[in-house]
Amino acid sequence: MSAVFVHVSDIHFGQEKDDRVQIHGDVKQQLILDAKEVVSKIPGGAAHGILVTGDIAQSGVKAEYDEAAKWLDELAGSIGVGIDCVQMVPGNHDLDRSKLTAGVRLILDRIRDGGAAEFGEFLNDASIREALFARFKDYGSFSFGYNCPLNNDGVYASEMVVTLAPGRAIRFIRLNSSLLCHGKERDEHPELMIGARQFTIPREDGVENIILVHHPLGWYKDREQVQTYVRNRARVFISGHEHDPKVSVDSVEPGCDLMMLAAGATVPFKSNAEYTFTYNVIEFDWDAETDSLSVTIHPRAWNPERTQFEADDQRLGGANPNYRLGCPSFRKAKRPDVPSVQHTSSMPPGEQASCSAGPTIEMVPMASSVEELKLMPPPLEGYEVVRLRFFRDLLEGERLRILVELDAVPEDLDEPMSQGLERKLLEWLAREGKLEQVEHMIDRLIRERKDGMQ
Repeated sequence: MSAVFVHVSDIHFGQEKDDRVQIHGDVKQQLILDAKEVVSKIPGGAAHGILVTGDIAQSGVKAEYDEAAKWLDELAGSIGVGIDCVQMVPGNHDLDRSKLTAGVRLILDRIRDGGAAEFGEFLNDASIREALFARFKDYGSFSFGYNCPLNNDGVYASEMVVTLAPGRAIRFIRLNSSLLCHGKERDEHPELMIGARQFTIPREDGVENIILVHHPLGWYKDREQVQTYVRNRARVFISGHEHDPKVSVDSVEPGCDLMMLAAGATVPFKSNAEYTFTYNVIEFDWDAETDSLSVTIHPRAWNPERTQFEADDQRLGGANPNYRLGCPSFRKAKRPDVPSVQHTSSMPPGEQASCSAGPTIEMVPMASSVEELKLMPPPLEGYEVVRLRFFRDLLEGERLRILVELDAVPEDLDEPMSQGLERKLLEWLAREGKLEQVEHMIDRLIRERKDGMQ
């Protein structure tokens, strides 16, 4: 049984004006209905998560993320996954440009005029990193709730591992391509950089990397270095930004392939023949016969005549194209025992269910040492959803109020409050059996805020 993900990109919550408010609202609701139908026809009948490759919001402010949260919750419910099962990366519109100070503008100019060395030098300065990441404040709280924290050290981030078969897994690697965005970047004169801190992603036997990023490779000033590492360290590179769906498979060497999947815009500013509303349902599976990664894409596009989504057989190579990617990391690990090499996709649904166990998903932060992994909290029932609501739905002062009123803040605390510290204190409350109290306070504080706005 495959791991199924609904992939959306460039939703741009908050961009709507005039009649587009109603039109885009309807498109988003139709997508929810369509995704439910598509996923229900895949063996297993439910998805395993949602992938978002940037530009969730239009202006990077909390009100836009509040609307996005409601929609993502509805989408998750319709495809049978928990509301916290989302992997996301920021886009250039997920920056709050009102926080672009004169000082930050000068820093960006210096980096863009220079290159990788200047970028690395500035990232070594904690105060400069803080200034650059300040523009992601509201996105940062939103994504932190989904367990997709921005790495403020400027390195890659990875938490989700999906086991497709014993010893065969995929790991989602999240890259931030938007750190140097200023609003006027163009691909014909690349100014953005990924940086060596991000593109030096590790290898692991039996695990193939799936990269999620907003900008395609052509937008990077350091694209040659990025491409070298991506071609050798990743199996799939999923991007957004250009609103133009494309897919290609690059044969790096015999037995090693790289899929480049560029998303269309889920909600472009205006839909026309060239740029229309699109999204994908993606299946990842282990192909036992070839010991490779099987990727099946179900491209969906808006039909303006029927005002609904339908299979897109034009943009991504057919209605349901399937690709089998050579995987060197799979072959380095012990091959799983399988009852037969018959492809489950060719078997009746009932036999598929009995032949293949479903994929398992673990949230395993990629730590630099075993000691760091020991510090990761054990799973606590209900914690993921409470954590999501705590960071995504509450204001900073409201979060602090919960921590103080439930006696989570030590009297001798001598470090500034940060999202990392807030999370540690929230985990402490969960361990102390106060998760239900936290949930009640979240409901109450949101209700009080709404009542105060009326």
